[in-house]
Amino acid sequence: MSRILLYHAGLDRISEPDIYYGRKNADFAQGFYLSDSEEFSKRWARQRKGCSTWLNRYELDTDGLDVKTFSRDEEWFGYIYSNRSGQRDKLAGYDVIIGPIANDTIYDTWGVTTSGFLKRGQALQLLLIGPQYMQTVIKTEKAAAALRFISADILDSAVISRYRETVREEEKAFQELFGEKLAELTGLSPDEVS
Repeated sequence: MSRILLYHAGLDRISEPDIYYGRKNADFAQGFYLSDSEEFSKRWARQRKGCSTWLNRYELDTDGLDVKTFSRDEEWFGYIYSNRSGQRDKLAGYDVIIGPIANDTIYDTWGVTTSGFLKRGQALQLLLIGPQYMQTVIKTEKAAAALRFISADILDSAVISRYRETVREEEKAFQELFGEKLAELTGLSPDEVS
């Protein structure tokens, strides 16, 4: 039996995830998005006045599920690009998709890589820079039934603030790398890029 511990941070305690809630034009199309890293999940926790912020924990039993696993490569990029442009989900038959999160989503440079300004190969090169974090997407009712809710804790606002500061520092370093690579790929000067 193959079991994976997964996490989801948000403004709700989610004991029964809704696989239809996610956007169809997200990286891996519609589904319930999770991370295999508790620390990463805490980094993306948000606060809203009057609301608690929850870290939900799950265990996924992958036995009997059709699982597609990506690495950062052309196939991964093609799938993301297709979903973002509103095309039919080419992997809708899979129960679970596991793969890298596109860094332009994390660091808010999404418009540059999918704007049409860059050639496809250039956009892929930009998505390969920076750290790699993984996501697991529950895409079918069968997979949702194999996802067992374990627990949920309320995250302290000081913890959230500390993690958000880590993200800001990492984003600053990423933006510098992104700008340098974009200038290299386009022939523009770093001043023109920023």
